[in-house]
Amino acid sequence: MADAIIEKARELFEGQIDFEGQRTAERMMTIALCVVGATAFLVGYITSNVYWTLYVGLGGTAITFLIVVPPWPIYNENPVQWLPAKGKGSADYDIVVDGQRVTSQPTR
Repeated sequence: MADAIIEKARELFEGQIDFEGQRTAERMMTIALCVVGATAFLVGYITSNVYWTLYVGLGGTAITFLIVVPPWPIYNENPVQWLPAKGKGSADYDIVVDGQRVTSQPTR
């Protein structure tokens, strides 16, 4: 039971994120920080108070951090399928490239 909990925690903190997830996170960060910056500027301008500008900017940045930085499952929807290792002791394997099967045997 404890091993299962530890394994779940390890998977959560390990940070598995694919390339499409990185692209999604970068877009979300850019959009969120632009919106936060414009909102902070407008709030500061309307209230004529630089402290409100800083509070809104820092709060929005913290929320953006919580949305983008943790490895949420949405960032790992397209995991990379790596090819098998090549070398001594590796079995024969088939690779499909552009719909054509390529059979490879390890060199001896």
